[in-house]
Amino acid sequence: MVLKLFNTLGRKKQEFKPLKDGQVSFYYCGPTVYSQQHIGNLRGAVCADSIRRSLEYLGYSVNFVSNYTDVGHLTSDEDEGEDKIEQGAKKEGLSPADITNKYIKIYEKDTEKLNILPPTTRCRATDYIKPMEEMVATLLKKGFAYQTELAIYFDVSKANNYTQLSGQNLEDLKTGAGTGDVVDPQKKNQNDFVLWFFKTGVHAKALQTWESPWGEACLPARQGFPGWHIECSVMAKKHLGETLDIHMGGIEHIPIHHTNEIAQSESANGVKYVNYWLHNEHLGIDNTKMSKSLGNVVYVNNIEEKGFHPLALRFFFLQAHYRSKQNFTWKAMEAAKNGLTHLDNQRADLGDEVGKISKEFKQKFIEKISDDFNLPQALAIVSEVLKSDLSKADKLATILDFDKVLGLNLKQKRFNLFTKTTKFITKGYDVEMTLNNKISNLLKERDAARKNKDWAESDRIRDEIESQGYTVKDTPDGTQIFNP
Repeated sequence: MVLKLFNTLGRKKQEFKPLKDGQVSFYYCGPTVYSQQHIGNLRGAVCADSIRRSLEYLGYSVNFVSNYTDVGHLTSDEDEGEDKIEQGAKKEGLSPADITNKYIKIYEKDTEKLNILPPTTRCRATDYIKPMEEMVATLLKKGFAYQTELAIYFDVSKANNYTQLSGQNLEDLKTGAGTGDVVDPQKKNQNDFVLWFFKTGVHAKALQTWESPWGEACLPARQGFPGWHIECSVMAKKHLGETLDIHMGGIEHIPIHHTNEIAQSESANGVKYVNYWLHNEHLGIDNTKMSKSLGNVVYVNNIEEKGFHPLALRFFFLQAHYRSKQNFTWKAMEAAKNGLTHLDNQRADLGDEVGKISKEFKQKFIEKISDDFNLPQALAIVSEVLKSDLSKADKLATILDFDKVLGLNLKQKRFNLFTKTTKFITKGYDVEMTLNNKISNLLKERDAARKNKDWAESDRIRDEIESQGYTVKDTPDGTQIFNP
């Protein structure tokens, strides 16, 4: 089966031909870790994970690299404003290192809940300052960059086909207005973008800076920090080489960030940077853009607080193609929960005996994911399998095989029960479940102990319940118990 994917660079579906047979080098633009990532950001991560899983399912060995931007990304993608990390740090009264560590931890917990596979390599920009300086030095030496008192810029007039990715006219772009809110008078072209900021001018009080080999004649070196775009170019080169098979990110990166990556990488390395560019569309909410500035963002913990399992969110994401816009509403979330609950129930009815994978349905599944990773249509094949005349054992084997791509953890039986005193109600998944008498009695005993404020006995009973493989969590709604 020929794998075809939509290459933003060619603006059409193209046959995928990796640089090395059976191997794929794949770079995904990760988050800028100054705050918690909302579900719009995480949709992009799920899309990339689904594509990575699809490639592996098709037999490729995937070297999947993703990054954390922990310095250099200003409040505007166009080199304007304050560093987002420092802005977030000041807002919360933390150091830049503390703010990035805090939100990396939250992000990784959220991605784990969504069953996103960890990358082969995860990079933090601040660990690659020296190779960034080296690439900037190469661009200066080759004449693609120049230095002012405020920064070092990439000269876009020297780039070969600068707007090849976006297809826009150079005059319509504003990819690098200045080094802050003040335009640099020494800048040659409006669209020149920053490779390295000096700790001067609007960035005189920057908190994260490093010694650099550049500066005025009277200075052996000058403190500064890298521009956002140079970071990904360097990290991708370090772990994947000078030419990549696939580079992916949100569509908002096309005219600025990815355009600049191409320009500086190809100018520095002298070879093509990426063969296939993939871009996921945005997630809206109630038919409006989801953004922190509008105050309409939703986080994974909000999903859980509303009683939804995070994998119901992944199930929701799977229902739209990565290149299609998707609109989030709580009604749509409820429908996704019901859909996954129904799928869980069907899977439970199949029992535990695993038979043979259906070659016929596997071929159909491969056809869908080979057509630009059409996960919505691939997901529909699961329903076809469950309605087919296959034996239960063969149905189970087939959908568990498909789940290597879908990532819904269909192998596990999920039950999310909330209790209030001795009354059991389902929440998150509308699944009937009968606890054995021993566990039911222990829960009643624990409720009584908590009512009498006998915390030691309450803890003892909780430990006994959890020794049976259950997880117990106390919530404002009562005791939450997860089935093993």
